Amino acid sequence: MHPDTRLVSQLQAIDLRMAELEKEVAALPKHIAVIEKTLESHQRRLEADRAALTANQKDRKKFEGDIQMHEQKISKLRDQMLGAKTNEQYKAFQHEIEYLQNEIRTAEDRILELMSESESLDVAVKTAEAALKEEKKLVEGEKTLARERTAADQAQLKQLQAERIGAAAQLPKATLTEYERIRKKWHGVVIAEATSGRCAACQIVLRPQYLQDLKKGDHLMTCESCGRFLYYNPPVRVEMTPTA
Repeated sequence: MHPDTRLVSQLQAIDLRMAELEKEVAALPKHIAVIEKTLESHQRRLEADRAALTANQKDRKKFEGDIQMHEQKISKLRDQMLGAKTNEQYKAFQHEIEYLQNEIRTAEDRILELMSESESLDVAVKTAEAALKEEKKLVEGEKTLARERTAADQAQLKQLQAERIGAAAQLPKATLTEYERIRKKWHGVVIAEATSGRCAACQIVLRPQYLQDLKKGDHLMTCESCGRFLYYNPPVRVEMTPTA
């Protein structure tokens, strides 16, 4: 195996780990944005339920006020009926009283409907308030964990960047240039093992002469198909100890 193989493998391992960390660092704010957006939607739903409950209570007060007003009018009309001088006047007062009584019944029916609606709205608001309180705690916990994880990832990235500089400095300039070219082309996978006469990355069969040259390890070679660096790791022979 060529001596630069270990350095290339080490550099690849560092780059792959750095890519994972950078992806995680970039994903954490998006994750927080999603859960905050969900929290906001639940907050808006709660506000809508509260507004509906307030409107319900306002409507009930209005109808209750209407009933009180109608009752006062009826009382006055009944007093006026006592002074009616003609049958037509008496019937007119009576007709207006009946109209107001119908209005009272309609208002009372509507109040009962609003009371029924109010019960379900009140339950919905209280349930949503309790759920939102717990959800806010969870979101704050998630945000704290995300900040801690981001800080840990960034610290590890800083350490890996230093390790990468050290590993890259040990490679010949031409090899490092080729490494960067391959990494850009294959998105990080730069070196692969030759196993069973194939490139483990692209699975293309290697020419016999090429494989023989690879086994010699005189120089760092690249796959003739995908262009990745290749190395050959000879199988370990296990000697069987004869039993007595």
